[in-house]
Amino acid sequence: MTGTKVLEFFPAGGPHGSWPAEEYAAQRRAQGQPASVVMDLERDAFLVVAPEQDGAQAVA
Repeated sequence: MTGTKVLEFFPAGGPHGSWPAEEYAAQRRAQGQPASVVMDLERDAFLVVAPEQDGAQAVA
């Protein structure tokens, strides 16, 4: 692995009791894809990230 890839981001100011980033990550994991949630303090957002895989980029 070479790093992480951002799959989606969600603003931190969502409605009380709403966890869209966690729900999105859980859906990805249910499909067998690794995903976790991290906080981006500069953007004030939650990021759903996954490990980048070696060789994921196709060479043209």
